[in-house]
Amino acid sequence: MSDRELYCDTCEGVRPFEMPPCPDGHGVDCPELLCTGCGTAVLIATFAFQAARLADRRRRPPAPGRRAA
Repeated sequence: MSDRELYCDTCEGVRPFEMPPCPDGHGVDCPELLCTGCGTAVLIATFAFQAARLADRRRRPPAPGRRAA
């Protein structure tokens, strides 16, 4: 089990989080961590996305027949 300190919303402070045994086979790359104070689980984002492509989609004009939101 690995430990790291993160802010816990439930405890309202910085607490040690640990990685539980992973039944999904992720091993040390498991995205789930548990607060050792209250047991709240968090998932750590383990993927990257292309922000430029997302920004391009936001700038497109609405399709014909659709009103802009």
